[in-house]
Amino acid sequence: MIWPGFYYDSTMLLMLPALIFALYAQWRVSAAITHNNGIQNSRGISGLDVARTLLTRNGLAEVPVILTEKGDHYDPLKRTVCLSRDVYQGSSLTSLGVAAHEVGHALQHQQSYLPLALRSGFFPIANFASTAAWPILLLGLMLSIPFLMDLGVIIFAAAVFFQILSLPVEYNASRRAMQLLHSNGMIVSSEEHAVKGVLDAAALTYVAAAATAVLTLLRYMMLSSNSKRRR
Repeated sequence: MIWPGFYYDSTMLLMLPALIFALYAQWRVSAAITHNNGIQNSRGISGLDVARTLLTRNGLAEVPVILTEKGDHYDPLKRTVCLSRDVYQGSSLTSLGVAAHEVGHALQHQQSYLPLALRSGFFPIANFASTAAWPILLLGLMLSIPFLMDLGVIIFAAAVFFQILSLPVEYNASRRAMQLLHSNGMIVSSEEHAVKGVLDAAALTYVAAAATAVLTLLRYMMLSSNSKRRR
């Protein structure tokens, strides 16, 4: 059934498991970050200290670490580690884990880690695909044009591919983060479990995003198939 600006059909129920999983993942990461934000690391170092030290010790002294309002991330185009204010200035276990994770991405870039290269190159396509796929598919459904339906499905498949590519990139960066913190003596054994908990919870959000994308693609394929059978 179609209303102005809204589309509903029974296949939307397919998205319920993904919604529940996404909410659970968000709860996990929020709980982990909130808990560990209150625990200061034993060395009293900030996220900036962690990032700057790890980059320098791994041959990336030229990579800048900047304060950003856009969330913690590594920018492969500018070769820059970007940290939020809480992480940049904070000395909690969360700050250490997140800063080391972003340095992990910088090391992936330095070592030409293939999944990161593929994800970075594919980002513009995926960004367009996630925005354009549903309007194209919906137009095809409304006008009963199979070509537009198939085009919408194919375009969204590109966005799904991007989400799947993100999984090895993020998990590998988290593994690197733990190794870097441990090998450089930035955390003691009693802190490892808490830092790993933050990284694992954050990685779970990427799993939820990938699962949501896959189920959405399946839903689009079902909508297209059902519409064609009714013609």
